[in-house]
Formats: sequence, structure tokens, C-alpha cells
Amino acid sequence: MRNWSEYEAALVQRGSLTLWIDEAMLAGWHESQRTGRRGASCIYSETAIQCALTVRVLYRLPLRAAEGLLRLILQLMGADLAVPDHTTLSRRGRTLNVAIERRASEAPRHLLIDSTRLKVFGEGEWKVRKHGADDRCVWRKLHLAVDAATHEVVAALVTESSVGDAEVLPELLAQVLADGAHDTRACHDLLLERKASAAIPPCANAAAWAALPDGRVHPRSAALEVIERDGLKAWKQPIGYHRRSLAETAMGRIKGLFGDHLQARSWDGQVNECYLRVAAMNRMTRLGMPLSQARHR
Repeated sequence: MRNWSEYEAALVQRGSLTLWIDEAMLAGWHESQRTGRRGASCIYSETAIQCALTVRVLYRLPLRAAEGLLRLILQLMGADLAVPDHTTLSRRGRTLNVAIERRASEAPRHLLIDSTRLKVFGEGEWKVRKHGADDRCVWRKLHLAVDAATHEVVAALVTESSVGDAEVLPELLAQVLADGAHDTRACHDLLLERKASAAIPPCANAAAWAALPDGRVHPRSAALEVIERDGLKAWKQPIGYHRRSLAETAMGRIKGLFGDHLQARSWDGQVNECYLRVAAMNRMTRLGMPLSQARHR
């Protein structure tokens, strides 16, 4: 690792409370616009709600504890601001439009797409080992598209656990480095339509596909030919397929930071809780990432 001191400082900074409570956030704490509909308008802006819920997911707190921690933080800062109560956080958390910041890019992005499961409720590890699992465990599936250059998440989607990876590709796609779960005709057709290059290994016992309408060999058939002739490793190395591991690293990072359980009980709340985790992780990624170099012997 070539930047250990800078990366170590970034890891320490991830726990800084000042990361979430900045001047711009305080200035936009209260909702200034009125809906024009009957009934009272919202008191707190979406910025304030996202701030409070981000503190909650970061420190894995119940809503009441998050309310208390945020109240203490504002008192220590000397900010004369009221804190949303836990019922407001619960209600607004289901309708929140989570802002996920990401760097703009004029160049084509190399996106690494993968998915992971997050548990809504179910048995703990000890119970499963002792007595076995039952059928009550419920999961949600988080699909991420990670920028290979910046390690930021640029697209995210939450689905039921039964939804396949290939089904969500149209919503995540720009330029793809994906795993074999996306080796379907629909995914390849969508890639060709968007003029994106794919690094999707053909599934086991794959057969060559017909040529494209313009006479060119289908990219999947070309990949299959290289694999059958020279082996899978010879196909992976020139296209940089190993970079797909960065998506798996992002999955491990989001579980390591926030855990593998979701606290929210409603579907909308679970979706926004996942997006809050992604937004928080992007902020942490901007603080600094390791620069590694292979050691040559």
C-alpha cells in the first residue's frame, strides 16, 4: 500500500461526527417551502431527516436513541435547532428522497455490478447452529453499480430476494463488468443497444449465438471461442475481469460498516435505509481509499 498514512487518517475520519453536521446542513434544517395543500406543512427539511437517519444507520441505533444522540450533538455545537422526534423520523423515512452524492464523469464509466442480501428479520447465528434455520427469515436484495475508478456507488436498487440479477440490469447499466448471473440474451441485447462493452463470462455449457444482423460475430460467441481455445484465464486477463472483485469489496464494506440486518420494518423504509447506507459509504469513500501496487519479485 503506497498511501497508508493518508488512508489511515481517512479511516479515523469516518468516525468524526463533524462529517455529517456541516454548516450547509444546519442552514437548510427547516423546510422553507409550503406544499399548498390542506394541513400543516413539514417542519423539517429532507436534509434534516436524511442527516438524522444517516446518524442512525452509521451507529446502528434505534430511532429513539438516534433522536437522543442528534439532540446531544446539536447541543454540543451550540446550534439552537429542534431535533425530529422518533415518530417523525419513522414516518418521513418511508417517503424520503435519499440524496446519494457521486462525482460527475465526462469519460465513460466502467461499472462493476453485483448484489448482496440484507436480512430483515430472522434467527441469529447461534440459534441457526444450535437448532437450524426455519422459514421465517426474510431478506432484501441490494444491487449496486460501483465505479471502478473512484470506488463510488453510482447506481443502487433494492428488490425482493427472489428478483434475479439480470432483471435489474437495465436500471443499473452504463458500461458493465458483471458476473455470470447477467449472461442472458436480454442483457446482451441491452448492452449492444447502448453500445456498451460487457465482460460477462458465458455460463456453463454455453452455446454460440447467431451472428448480429450486420454480420459481425456476437460478442458473447467471440468470448466463448476464446475461452474454449485458450481457457477462461486467457479471456479474463486482457479485459481486466479481475476488477469485478471491487464490487464484491464494496459489498463487504457496506456490510462491515452497517451490518447485514435492516432495522426498518416497512418496505419503503427498508429501501431508504439501504440508500442511506450507500450515501454514507460514498461520503466515506471520498475521504480516502488505499492505493495498492503489486509487489514484483
